[in-house]
Amino acid sequence: MKTTPIFTLVAAAVSSVEAYYKGFNIGANLASGACRSEADWEFAFQKIASFPGNFKDVRLYASGDCNTLANAVPAAIRTGTNLLVGVWTEDDAHFEAEKQALLQAIQQYGSDWILAVSVGSEDLYRKDTDAKTLAAKINDVRGMLWGLGASGKSVGHVDTWTAWVDPANAAVIDAVDWLGNDAYPYWEGVAIENGASSDAYWTAVEKVRAVSKGKEVWTTETGQPITGDTVGNSVPSIDNLQTFWWQVSCASFNSLNYFFYDLDDFTASPSFAVVDHDYNPLINFSCA
Repeated sequence: MKTTPIFTLVAAAVSSVEAYYKGFNIGANLASGACRSEADWEFAFQKIASFPGNFKDVRLYASGDCNTLANAVPAAIRTGTNLLVGVWTEDDAHFEAEKQALLQAIQQYGSDWILAVSVGSEDLYRKDTDAKTLAAKINDVRGMLWGLGASGKSVGHVDTWTAWVDPANAAVIDAVDWLGNDAYPYWEGVAIENGASSDAYWTAVEKVRAVSKGKEVWTTETGQPITGDTVGNSVPSIDNLQTFWWQVSCASFNSLNYFFYDLDDFTASPSFAVVDHDYNPLINFSCA
């Protein structure tokens, strides 16, 4: 019987683990409200890369707002960071401006820096649009990418798990390459103790997988706040953030693409920041 060398099995396992993206959501604005400069983006990318796990993937919410891509892309190229690009779809004028910003970035820098493109974020949850209209915009962006020679870049949409399981939104599932899932046990009032929040998170993932028609489900937002109001049995604290990281993030890295919320929303309430105002990590990011 032919046997497989142990190092081959180990290499295959490592390759499988590394096949998934893992990173953070980073907004275009600093805590002060100012737009991030190119240097600010580079600092943020270097910061997450310094965490245990060497995070090199970032989800952006916008393309044109705050000159997001104009400033973030050169910083990403220098630091070897992959960008999950966001394109807002809130109104037609904004959507066209976002597309133009993405077009200009690809024309100037190529597309190697693009991890994927997300068209819209929680539009269905907020009922800002209907599924048919959103599906058309998803296909519009995909067509633009094809025209730019970037047909290999996948296109998805980000929404809450509750929106994905709504049968009225099936047209969007048909249109996307992958489903971006936002799942927050905190907002559902689930306690962190005894793995309850982890169970709630995975329940949400599985509910979306059940309606995904075989397409990949990505976790595009999840997290646990450090400050803010208690919601039901969910209490914001740094200790609970640490527990959530170990129970949810570490368990997710080997099974799906995963983007944690968020790096530095210090002034928000609730705040989901994972670093302090000096950008020192608030928790241990190691999964060992």
